[in-house]
Order: sequence, then structure tokens, then C-alpha cells
Amino acid sequence: MMSSDEPGVTPFHSVQASFSKFQRQYQQTLDRWTPHVFQRWLATLFLLALFMLRIVLSQGWYIVCYGLAIYLLNLLLAFLQPKFDPSLEDDLLADEIEEGGDQSVPVLPSQRDDEFRPFVRRLPEWQFWLSATRATLVSLFCTVSEVFDVPVYWPILVVYFCVLFALTMRRQIQHMIKYKYIPFDIGRKARYGGASRNYLLLYVMRKILLPIDS
Repeated sequence: MMSSDEPGVTPFHSVQASFSKFQRQYQQTLDRWTPHVFQRWLATLFLLALFMLRIVLSQGWYIVCYGLAIYLLNLLLAFLQPKFDPSLEDDLLADEIEEGGDQSVPVLPSQRDDEFRPFVRRLPEWQFWLSATRATLVSLFCTVSEVFDVPVYWPILVVYFCVLFALTMRRQIQHMIKYKYIPFDIGRKARYGGASRNYLLLYVMRKILLPIDS
């Protein structure tokens, strides 16, 4: 017989215990998937292909596809950008000079090219993959219901997304060229602010992907 001071097991406690157990199992599964980068992205690409096949065969849910594309584009931009934007550092330094700050104390490092700074992404690869996979699964779930099948003229969405993608990537490439960084590990540790060996690749990117100034 239970004593009066022992709390009884309520349905709420059972649900909370089951939810906590599910959270632990979910986190353990994610931890096991962490080192398998290629397999993770292959599974995500399969989900994206399945989603696109669903859109093409059903001839609907174009607004869901457009929303997923915009979200993935934002994730890609955050993945390509450094966590500490060098343009913000330049703006802060310019504001400090305009306010009459002490310029006798040298800024460390004295030359940006002399310092090795590893490239730290604003959005890590793991978070990029996890967010993209979750968004794809949610989009697939939305294609089950007719509520999300909003009538829309899909060629306009395609043209608008292509223009937005081109303008956004152009701005990102200009930012990479200006601050001399490449957000990929090409045979060595990626870095920004002092990547002298990246000059050739940045030059090729500028000539191929950006229009020649008249």
C-alpha cells in the first residue's frame, strides 16, 4: 500500500516520461549520424528528389515548393558566410576613427594578411543538413493536404526564384572577392582575411560568374 507522502503516477507524468525517452533516442540517433556526412546528404538529396517527383506528377503545391526553395537558399547563404563578418569589423573601425578614437594604439594584427584566421561558418554543416532535411520532410507532409495546394502561376515563381538566386549569389561572390575568402576546404584548412593562395580561384570566379565591367 502506497504511503500518503509518495506522489501518485499521473497520466501527465507518463506522457512526460515517454516524451523524454523519445528525445533521448532521437538525440542518440542524430549523434550516430554526425560523422557520416556523405550518407546524410545523400539521404537528403533523395528526399528532395522524392519531393520534386511529387510536385511534377501531381502538378500542384507549387507554393510549397517555392517556399522550400527560398528557405534552402537562405540556409545556403548562411553556410557560405563567415560567422564574423569582416565588413562589420571595417564598419566598426571606420566609426571609431570618425568618433576620434585613439589611433596611437595599433590594431592587432597590424596587417590582415599576416594573421591566419580559420574560416568559421555562420551556419555549421551539421545544422545546415538538419534544417534542410527537416524542411524537406515538412514540405513532403504538406503535399498530403489539399489546403496547401494554393493555385498559382508557377512560371512566375520559377523566374522570380532564378532572378533572386542570381542576384543573391552575385552579391555573395562579390563579398568573397572583396575580403578574399573561400568557404570551402580545398586541400587545406579554409580561412579568410589572409588566403594568398586563393587569389587565383577568386580571380577565376570573378571572370566566370560576374559580368565584365564595361
